[in-house]
Amino acid sequence: MTERKPLGVSFETWIDRQIREATERGEFDDLPGAGKPIPGGDKPDDEMWWIKRKMREENLSFPLPGTLALRKDAEDSRAAAVGARTEAEARKIIEELNGRIRDAHGRTLSGPPVFQPTLDVEEVLTEWRERHPVEDPPASPEPPLRRRRSFFRRRTG
Repeated sequence: MTERKPLGVSFETWIDRQIREATERGEFDDLPGAGKPIPGGDKPDDEMWWIKRKMREENLSFPLPGTLALRKDAEDSRAAAVGARTEAEARKIIEELNGRIRDAHGRTLSGPPVFQPTLDVEEVLTEWRERHPVEDPPASPEPPLRRRRSFFRRRTG
């Protein structure tokens, strides 16, 4: 399609001719998805459908404004802390998040005004403890107490 439209020929006629010639040359044969419905044709119109599809295919997340990204980070970190293997690991996750939140409080972030409070470490650790109960070790039977003989009984026999 690098040639120019000839003078005196309507655009429709010129385009129709180019499509017909390309079809005759077989340039439209074996195209991917030929004869299949257009993916997402049943969904409502969305101007950004191809960007969203590409981001899904590349396993990317949609970029959020700073304030909303911080809120999402807080939710993700809380879930990660509650699911951590050890209490120390959970504490570390929450303390790192609280450090990022304190840093953000000193800066202006893009996005809607959303105040993200720091998370209460003890509250999250209480939730972690509820999900990870400590198993009591099996009670070992205590040896029976031996009665000691009094001093006088030991002396007398």
